[in-house]
Amino acid sequence: MTPYDWQEGIGHRAQFVEARLAAGVPVIAASLDAGILAVTYRRQSRKIFEIYDRLMFAGLGQQSDVESMRVAAIDFSHQEGFQRSEQDVTIQRVVAAVSEPVKRAFADFSSPPVVARTMFMQVGEGPELDRYYLVDYDGDFVNERGACYLSSSQQAAEIIQKGLDEMEMDGMSVDEACSQLEALIMRSLDPEGTKTEAEITENLTLEAGILERSKEGQRIFTLLHGDWD
Repeated sequence: MTPYDWQEGIGHRAQFVEARLAAGVPVIAASLDAGILAVTYRRQSRKIFEIYDRLMFAGLGQQSDVESMRVAAIDFSHQEGFQRSEQDVTIQRVVAAVSEPVKRAFADFSSPPVVARTMFMQVGEGPELDRYYLVDYDGDFVNERGACYLSSSQQAAEIIQKGLDEMEMDGMSVDEACSQLEALIMRSLDPEGTKTEAEITENLTLEAGILERSKEGQRIFTLLHGDWD
């Protein structure tokens, strides 16, 4: 295989994954005084989970691939916590561990690529210490502060980014933030504003979870909307 053939093959794989992700519903997470809030809509299985003390996970894409990423993150976190300590289970270690197999799968033409974008969140003592990592389907990852999102298209990403830039999270309650993030997701699903809320959310279930911080140092995950199935 020539370098040109390899590059063309990688391009075809990226197009394949992007096409599969296009129907996905965005996930948005933001740092509040109370903790990290993640909001989305789902069709079937859950998309927002706690994976370890201080760590939360969300995924967009093929259900089986999202679940595989979640299980891999949980397994690594517990192994790391057992062999080292709970404090050593950081978002950087988890992301580095789970992203490598994704990168290998994307470059291996003998196996299907991972059809998923995933987000890892680590709650800190305050909003300014919260950490976010976005892991793409090719294994590349970026870190963010303040807020992060998984989008199904470039247009949706632009709408969400603009909306987050206009939001002021300081002092915002969980309920208010949840409502604003819900509205932002619906806006990204209907850029032209031609549909009613009922039409946009038909066959979709609101899902929201928060990983709380407390003065006692305890972190508690709560599923605010959705169910535990």
